[in-house]
Amino acid sequence: MYEITKEKDEQYTIYHLKSSETGSWLKVAPERGGIITAFGVQGVETLFLNKKTFYDEEANVRGGIPILFPISGQLRDGEYEWEGTVYKMKNHGFARNLPWEVIDTNTDGQASITIRLTSNEETKSAYPFEFEVIYTYILKGNQLQILQEYVNKSETEMPIYAGFHPYFRTANKKLDYETDAKTYRDDNDYEIKNVGDGLDLTDKKESFVLLDSEKKEIAFTLPEIDKKVTLEYGEEFKYVYLWTERDQDFMCVEPWMAQTDEMNRKDELYFIGKGETLKTFLNVSVQ
Repeated sequence: MYEITKEKDEQYTIYHLKSSETGSWLKVAPERGGIITAFGVQGVETLFLNKKTFYDEEANVRGGIPILFPISGQLRDGEYEWEGTVYKMKNHGFARNLPWEVIDTNTDGQASITIRLTSNEETKSAYPFEFEVIYTYILKGNQLQILQEYVNKSETEMPIYAGFHPYFRTANKKLDYETDAKTYRDDNDYEIKNVGDGLDLTDKKESFVLLDSEKKEIAFTLPEIDKKVTLEYGEEFKYVYLWTERDQDFMCVEPWMAQTDEMNRKDELYFIGKGETLKTFLNVSVQ
């Protein structure tokens, strides 16, 4: 019913998880930031992928589901201060640009792959903490499950605000979202607006940020394939960012633990204690 194959393409080893019963699949590129490059259900692909950026190691991948760690979003002037030292870090952190190690695969009742990223001298130059991050991607039926473990191996507590950046394939910039959020911030003019008036990102350069959702779930339909996508996520994810690019056929629906530039504000940082582990999840189901 489930199988996993390894396929060496022109540049990377791709792990291809498949369900013969549901016609679903998942593709993962551990060497390219641990990114999910494809998630298909019932023979239909749901994710967008710009292959040119995928194969350009100097570029950030436009597509799939990039991992955002240890931060989500941008830092003012690309830097932050921590305990008297200024550190520089790229947008969305460094995890999406580093190779991850495959530590397990499984095809018993599901198809899964477990990958790991650990701190090193390169990461500590941007983020002065010892860590281990373990992700398990699970394909089961019409659902993708992403189990996360953030392990603090430092001698002090460790701040994070991780997130995800899924690119869903659609040309529609005004999807109807099922969410209990009442307000959002339009980062094009920084005004607070009502979700009930619609969330139209047509010709918008910057994101919309859902501000006050209590239920850890958001759903929407991809009209081109007539599939409903539901995201469910752990309580640590306080915000959902909505973002797209003009003339590109994708809509990003992104659960984040905090808002952009939080390493400078330090108002909503999530702290993991010395020797402790934060475990959480993101589920993506398609019907």
